[in-house]
Amino acid sequence: MDSYQVETGAPLPIEIAQIASPLTTFSPASTLNPPISKDAIRSSLRASTVDGIFAAVFSIGTGGILLGNFLVELDATPMVFGMVSSIPMLVNLFQPMGAYLSERSTSRFQYSLRTHGIARLLWLILVIGIVSFSWGGLNSNQLVILSLFILVCSHLLGGLGTASWFSWIAMLVPRRLRGRYFGLRNSIANLTELVSLPIAGLVVSHWYGGTIQGYGVILLLGIIFGIVSLGCQYFQVDINPQLQNTYYANSFQTSEIKSDSTPNEPGEISEAICPPQIPTPQKKIDTSIWKNSNFLVFLLYFGSWTLAVNLSAPFFNLYLLDTLNLDVSWVTFYNSLRAGAHMLMLILWGRLSDKIGNRPILIYSGILIAIIPWLWLRIGSSPLDLWLWLPLLHIFIGGNWGAIDLCSNNLQIEIATVKNQSIYFATAAAVAGASGALGATIGGLIAQFAGSFGIAEVFIVSGILRLASLVPLIVKKDLGS
Repeated sequence: MDSYQVETGAPLPIEIAQIASPLTTFSPASTLNPPISKDAIRSSLRASTVDGIFAAVFSIGTGGILLGNFLVELDATPMVFGMVSSIPMLVNLFQPMGAYLSERSTSRFQYSLRTHGIARLLWLILVIGIVSFSWGGLNSNQLVILSLFILVCSHLLGGLGTASWFSWIAMLVPRRLRGRYFGLRNSIANLTELVSLPIAGLVVSHWYGGTIQGYGVILLLGIIFGIVSLGCQYFQVDINPQLQNTYYANSFQTSEIKSDSTPNEPGEISEAICPPQIPTPQKKIDTSIWKNSNFLVFLLYFGSWTLAVNLSAPFFNLYLLDTLNLDVSWVTFYNSLRAGAHMLMLILWGRLSDKIGNRPILIYSGILIAIIPWLWLRIGSSPLDLWLWLPLLHIFIGGNWGAIDLCSNNLQIEIATVKNQSIYFATAAAVAGASGALGATIGGLIAQFAGSFGIAEVFIVSGILRLASLVPLIVKKDLGS
């Protein structure tokens, strides 16, 4: 890895330290080192893109429809499905602790290895459990419990590292390229999911040893890809969080990089990146999280939105697999259509967010997302539903969710100050995690104890709450830039 300084919109430069180097003493001479080069920025963003590709394969094996089908085969209850959806969000309550620990480390890369590396290796225990189940060593209930245990531990460790990674990549991506870059990165990751998910579904569905063994094979491959994705982070320019906090204590924006020339191809990220120049000093501001009104409004929106979404979201795949009794290969096909629409629209949403901002897109796409639970109420098992309406519904979901994912992340980066940046991200994740887990748990209880009418009621209420959660964005017209 290289050691650089990078200008990101604050009066003073930040040193990007090498992985193995200890925390050094600052001196005036340190400000004379060359700024981060165009090639270093390019190589870092390319490495992060490849990281996203391999991480997408890992996520296919450890969550989503394949994990859901695995639990269906083990006769898991609806309450278990609610827990599976709530656990990744509930452990986000530990993200502030992870942010606190990461800000006291001296390397984003090393911290990522310690958290995400261990988190991904833990899934090997579930692979061993599946082997034991095939040989009669474990019963289905024990395997469900083991799956939940691994899910808790893995997401807990991952949650401790998420805010640090988010802060790392936010410092590397120039502010004026956020929409385009994250749109491109997420689009490529979704293309990977689009190709890999149907293949993985066919392997699981047609594995000679049964679907449970087939899932174990896919899970093992996913773990390997997950470790490779962490290796890609080695090629990103590393950042020392302590130096970041020292030099950027009074900066509000995260990566305002001024170029010394006009890019030849504005649409190309690689051509739009120029070596950072010394920016104009910005106004000193209070960096306290609880005095940042924009951030508090964002928390209100993000928390209420996540609760409303997760009230019904965990039960869509359950409805397809259990109620409609569809084969997992068909469900993975529907999910691939959603991933394809997500992929195609991300690039458009990215360019649009750079032009008109994130808030308007979140409002208009949020309205469209809000009606999705009501559309599910019209889906049945007729050939017309299975061959026309289900594919169209998944395409509609994928296209609009791309805007929500992209613009929510961009808005967080825009609002957070650079000092203790990861703590901002961790606080938002903790609020959303608690509210999302609460929503999934409430939805699971209603679905399990109120029968089919309970699921319909959950869908109706979820749509109403989704619309209500957009009110803070509508009222706060100056949120973001």
